[in-house]
Amino acid sequence: MTAERQEQLTLAAIVPATNDPPTLVACIAAIENAAECPEEVVVVHEPPGLGPAAARNRGVWETSSDVLVFIDADVEVHADAFRRVRGAFREDQGLAALFGSYDDAPSAPGVVSAFRNLLHHHMHTTSPGPATTFWAGLGAVRRDAFLSIGGFDEDTFPRPSIEDIDLGLRLTAAGARIQLDPEVRGTHLKRWTLLDMLRTDFAARGIPWVQLLIRNGASVTSLNLGWRHRLSASLCVVGVVCVAKRKPAQGAAVLLALVGLNRSFYVLLVRRRGPLEGAAGVSLHVVHHLTAAAAVPVGALAHWRDRRRRSCSPTVRGPDARNGNV
Repeated sequence: MTAERQEQLTLAAIVPATNDPPTLVACIAAIENAAECPEEVVVVHEPPGLGPAAARNRGVWETSSDVLVFIDADVEVHADAFRRVRGAFREDQGLAALFGSYDDAPSAPGVVSAFRNLLHHHMHTTSPGPATTFWAGLGAVRRDAFLSIGGFDEDTFPRPSIEDIDLGLRLTAAGARIQLDPEVRGTHLKRWTLLDMLRTDFAARGIPWVQLLIRNGASVTSLNLGWRHRLSASLCVVGVVCVAKRKPAQGAAVLLALVGLNRSFYVLLVRRRGPLEGAAGVSLHVVHHLTAAAAVPVGALAHWRDRRRRSCSPTVRGPDARNGNV
């Protein structure tokens, strides 16, 4: 890319909104009022019920900008988000993708909403730098890099799932470089319930994530697959065993170890939400880890079943066997 072209770097904001969320008005207002706002803003409304992977791909078709900035419809970008994105891509011509973080002031009410959004904020702000994954809640990709791998896999992920993680792994496998910049921020407007959290951690993310890792033979050790997260999940499983065997002393020791391991996150909860919600956050964290742990054997079984099903199916050959999504 020439110096002149790099200086004229253009951005397109793409917002999937096929479920017509009530937060969309605030999302678009934040985009339009931001500094150095994108040259193009595309909101994908139709067809209703189209999954976010397909909706984002469809939005790309309607743009011609150099950098695609994907923003969830329940995110209010900070005023400096696009200025930071432009700066990062201008300064580093080899950078293929970049993603940011939620801030520490989620607006949705409730203990679960605060816990969930602050957990995301904490994971991203404590893991800046090179990444092998991607986050489409507020993430940017160079257009040529996005098109070179076929965009989001809308066939594998027809519903909200880990389509952005899959995109990041495919970009990395193709030799692309991704950066996590937690200073590129947005406020999350989503209201979480406990049922939403359980369903997301187990079915929407946990199981497909296990399938993806086994299928690709990938070893991801960043964000919520880092050593701290894995050790915390193991401690929670051990704690359940201690409770089941009526060993309160050992259970208490496990709980203390969990608190020590995640002290910085729990301090954040207390600082932002107070001691009562901080204590509740520890319990929710245990539930979060146990749900993720439960998804591992189920995901492995699902992968095995899919593999058997594919091995028993006739192979389709020819130029139309696999079509690109974008």
